[in-house]
Amino acid sequence: MGNDKIIEVDHVSFKYDAEWIVQDVDLSIEKGQFLGLVGPNGSGKSTLIKLMLGLVKPDQGNIRLFGRELRYFDQWQEVGFVSQKANSFNSGFPATVLEVVKTGLVSRIGAFRFFNRKHKEKALEALRIVEMDDYADSSIGELSGGQQQRVFIARALVSDPALLILDEPTVGVDAKHVADFYDLLARLNREQGISLLMVTHDIGTITEHATHVACMNKSVHFHGASEEYKGFDEGNLNQLYGHSVQQLTHNHEHGVNHS
Repeated sequence: MGNDKIIEVDHVSFKYDAEWIVQDVDLSIEKGQFLGLVGPNGSGKSTLIKLMLGLVKPDQGNIRLFGRELRYFDQWQEVGFVSQKANSFNSGFPATVLEVVKTGLVSRIGAFRFFNRKHKEKALEALRIVEMDDYADSSIGELSGGQQQRVFIARALVSDPALLILDEPTVGVDAKHVADFYDLLARLNREQGISLLMVTHDIGTITEHATHVACMNKSVHFHGASEEYKGFDEGNLNQLYGHSVQQLTHNHEHGVNHS
């Protein structure tokens, strides 16, 4: 087992009722990598994320985070998670941007501890990283979808995670802000040294920013460098996915089941 492996998924399978959602998945992410996880709707991508986060348990196989079996892993402050928040966030929620980001410190300081000046500075630094510090005193509900997602990334970053997991974070983000969002993620990976795992439908965009790509359709059919993935023609990709890849590119529809 390599010391540089952040995530190790070893022959993991998971079924819902009688249907296998994830089948015999082998996947690993090494320190410093930015992995884009792509695949059609219903391919098990989001379920695999839930398995990695310990939200559901595999029927078969094992998962390790930072070299420890998931059932013994307790350093959750090392793992940041960003979901499809911008698509479903309550715009009337009465909290400022700074207050939202500070909630990301609860895993480090405890749920019943008060925030102090040091915590405020930590939250402001996270906002500076995502270029949202000018909005610290704004209401979270007043922001655009893209701005809200930057704030949620800041909340994930404030506890200094080594790994950031994002589950289709551009759902609900308008197209003109998506490119900036991907640029931000690539910068976090390159400049902050954060390992990233991102579930996405944006095949063309993710291959321009991620270092590695995994193609999943219940099982993992490809896992390698982005440059290798970009070398595939449409026929290769259709074979990997099981149907036309054109259905997947830049698809921002929501309501995906078991994706």
